[in-house]
Amino acid sequence: MPSSQERDSAVNHLHRSNAADHTPHGPPVVLRNDLPASLVLFLISIPLSLGIAHATGAPLMAGIISAVVGGVVVGAISGAPLQISGPGTGLVVIVAGLVAQFGWAATAAITLAAGVVQLALGLTGISRLVLSLSPAVVHGMLAGIGVSIAVGQLVVVLGGAAAPTVPANLALLPDALAAGELGSIAAGAVAIAILLLWHRVPRVSVVPAPLVAVAAATALAYFLRVDVARVDLPDSHALVFPQMPQAATGTVLTAVVTVALVASMESLLSAVATDRLHDGPRARLDRELVAQGTGNVLAGALGGFPISGGLARSSTNVAAGAKTRYAAVFQGAWTAVAVLAFAPALELIPLSALAGVLLVIGLRLVSVSRMRTLWQHGELLVYAATAGGVVLFGLLEGVAVGVGIALVRALYRLTHCSVRVEGDLVCVRGTLVFLGVGRLVRELRRLPLGRTVVLELHIDYLDHASYEAINDWREGYERLGGRVRVDEVHDTWYDRASRGKPGRCKTLPGPLPRWFAPWSHWQGTPGAVTLPAQRSSAEQAGPASDPMLLGMHEFERRSAPLVRPFLQELATHGQRPRQLFITCADSRLVPNLITTSGPGDLFCVRNIGNLVPMSSADDRSVGAAVEYAVEILNVSTIVVCGHSDCGAMKALVQGSAGRGSHLRSWLRNADPSLIRFHAPMSAGCEHLPVTDRLAVANVAQQLDNLLGYPCVREAVTAGALTLKGLYFDISDARVYLVDPDRNGLEPVSSPA
Repeated sequence: MPSSQERDSAVNHLHRSNAADHTPHGPPVVLRNDLPASLVLFLISIPLSLGIAHATGAPLMAGIISAVVGGVVVGAISGAPLQISGPGTGLVVIVAGLVAQFGWAATAAITLAAGVVQLALGLTGISRLVLSLSPAVVHGMLAGIGVSIAVGQLVVVLGGAAAPTVPANLALLPDALAAGELGSIAAGAVAIAILLLWHRVPRVSVVPAPLVAVAAATALAYFLRVDVARVDLPDSHALVFPQMPQAATGTVLTAVVTVALVASMESLLSAVATDRLHDGPRARLDRELVAQGTGNVLAGALGGFPISGGLARSSTNVAAGAKTRYAAVFQGAWTAVAVLAFAPALELIPLSALAGVLLVIGLRLVSVSRMRTLWQHGELLVYAATAGGVVLFGLLEGVAVGVGIALVRALYRLTHCSVRVEGDLVCVRGTLVFLGVGRLVRELRRLPLGRTVVLELHIDYLDHASYEAINDWREGYERLGGRVRVDEVHDTWYDRASRGKPGRCKTLPGPLPRWFAPWSHWQGTPGAVTLPAQRSSAEQAGPASDPMLLGMHEFERRSAPLVRPFLQELATHGQRPRQLFITCADSRLVPNLITTSGPGDLFCVRNIGNLVPMSSADDRSVGAAVEYAVEILNVSTIVVCGHSDCGAMKALVQGSAGRGSHLRSWLRNADPSLIRFHAPMSAGCEHLPVTDRLAVANVAQQLDNLLGYPCVREAVTAGALTLKGLYFDISDARVYLVDPDRNGLEPVSSPA
């Protein structure tokens, strides 16, 4: 069965243009692709149809009728051209119960009525609602059905007759084991072994494993003259016509709706999954539901088994090379011809061989990889509850259990809030509604009296009950001498409610800056990383004597938990920066902000004027950093970043640095930039003020100075190092690339 991802992709199918099947239907395509594929499908269809019918206690001919109708009729009008329909594996447990309760003629009538329900669902365009069921419930239902099939067919392999429920079959197992018929066990074991091992034989694995399994078990029983129960087809091919069930109307309607919904879910999920296997036309789900309903009306009228689309048959169809719906139609025709012409050969098949095939198919509905995925998403409880409910109580009851647990979990997730108390700080995150307010009030009432409490709200919704509870506590706490400050980080739910303008809908988080996440955590793998949440607005810190201490307090409260995982990794493995970033000490220029980088990305050097003294100069500080970055850290890029309104460039032009000062001595390293500045500037810089044009020329000159360092020159020559110049326009908050050859600027991106 399809995965949750396959189920999710159904939304895309429903919103597409629903174009008609546009695959070419000419004779070459049909003969070259569809005809061979139909033969492969036919070889699978016979044993599968007989096995499914036998597993439920239905007439064996009922399975054949459904295979023919599913191929010829449903295939001809299907909205999913490459899906193959026939007796539904997912309906085995349901039909077995119906046969035991009503008999086959009444079950055929229920099938016919279920087809009418499917027609109505398809014509009303409601197919998307069928797909809204939780994947954990769907796959849990299939797993429960698989276990039920496997347990029942194990009894048949041992030579017994299966009961309609799992508990009853488990009760039969001890006696079946004690009286085990060796011939039946041998035939079933051969079929099971071949099904499990056939894919390991590459050259012959193109032959369908179910066909080989049934053929081998039949040959073994025939040539060894083993006395086993065999397929018993009626002497005539007379049809069993439907009869009204003799039961309460509610009981009958429940059976009809159950068959309709399960058959529809299996068919629609299989159609979506099949679409992922090929590049042909997409499934038209409403039309597919109409086709399935038409097939079940006809199958029920002829005494056939309920029909649904099956992923096992459909995936085989695609793998066999089918391109159009004719593969399904031909498969149905071959099945009809074979039954009419070769009935005596079919009656040689041991029932235990068919049971072995169904046993393996049932076990394959229990997917370990699916359970692992659901565990990762926290949905395994829903899966297990649904599967267990189906096994112990029945399909409807099991699905009801699963849906109930899924709804409770969804309600919890939608209304859950976390409350964390750290001293006088109470932090609330999530959705704050009446279901979670009790815990918050309990925590608030435990706070010592007479303190200044900060109630920090990171919430996307606040209902009236929660507002009243918080406000009542706040007023009572302040009456007893305490103080309460409500700090709303993401939205002002409490404040608006206080002003008589409460919000009515959840607020979605706005675009969050990526200040704290390294490039490796958000670049290169779109959609693969969820960035940590951060405040969208600054906190009103209040009066304080030291802004830096307040800033550090803010960091430890809000930012440290976000950045800590990155720093822990860097502390363990050491820094591995990609770039040496040389820029000015100007407080308005924040390298990590303008490059959207995080811890470990940039190895920074900051000085007055973003200068790189020549390698022969007396200053060794910048040179030491350059050598360390290139030779020890092996950076791949060195960036020199200047900016507008640079104080160093102003001092250089105006000569305002005091004689004999450290600043004047340092700015002598920029004398080559003055010479370069008087050279012709590239177009695009004429509008800049003099000091800004000098800042651009200065960046270009520092790139030249870098090439004077032997380690830089050698790395650049070897292609291991790149030099880049940047210019940051502070007033416009825009970054430009500096062309050192032309002293020109190129915007990094187009204006917003």
